[in-house]
Amino acid sequence: MKRKIITTGDGSKTIQIEDWDEQYHSKHGAIQEAQHVFIKHGLHYKIENFLGYQSEPLSILEIGFGTGLNAFLTLLEAEKLNCSITYVGVEAFPVKPEELQLLNYPEQLLKEDRTLQFEALHEVDWKADHEITSLFTLHKQQKEFKDIDEVNSFDLIYFDAFGARVQPELWTEDIFKIMFEALRPNGVLVTYSAKGSVRRAMLAVGFKVDKLPGPPGKREMLRAYKPA
Repeated sequence: MKRKIITTGDGSKTIQIEDWDEQYHSKHGAIQEAQHVFIKHGLHYKIENFLGYQSEPLSILEIGFGTGLNAFLTLLEAEKLNCSITYVGVEAFPVKPEELQLLNYPEQLLKEDRTLQFEALHEVDWKADHEITSLFTLHKQQKEFKDIDEVNSFDLIYFDAFGARVQPELWTEDIFKIMFEALRPNGVLVTYSAKGSVRRAMLAVGFKVDKLPGPPGKREMLRAYKPA
């Protein structure tokens, strides 16, 4: 399928799959969406509400590693929060190096001095732990989401798969059951989606689900958690 780099509403770039009319990030602002959904309502929420008792690193699973934007923002936030994070990024089809060269996240975030770290997120090999900074360790897995088999392993899931309009099989009860099992008690899952079918699938497997205000260009989003 034909792919191209586009500039989103906040000046940051993303990849568009033209045949699907689908983007890796919101056309209204790639960075704005990631910061709102995954950093504010995911990472900050989890730390502020559930991590007062926890001494070990916060464990995050990303569903759809993609451009590495969510991982890069989390790496930067780990330093601001002085929080140690282990980050597992699952991706079936890694982004091509020539596409990554056209993304401008360090520049847009005024973090050009972190460009090498952004590049390292993509250059390190798969199936191994890599300490990108003293507070951020990355482990990438190249596989389909249905093949995730970790149980009680993660504190937080960034669910950033392509939309249900183009890949409905990624938003089913079967997939969310895998997510539920992968989370520890009091684990949190956040996603940009607010579709009724997605919310019902989450509820069906045991999640408690809240609707929250969405990022720019989107009215609502979902945050789910696994009861203790």
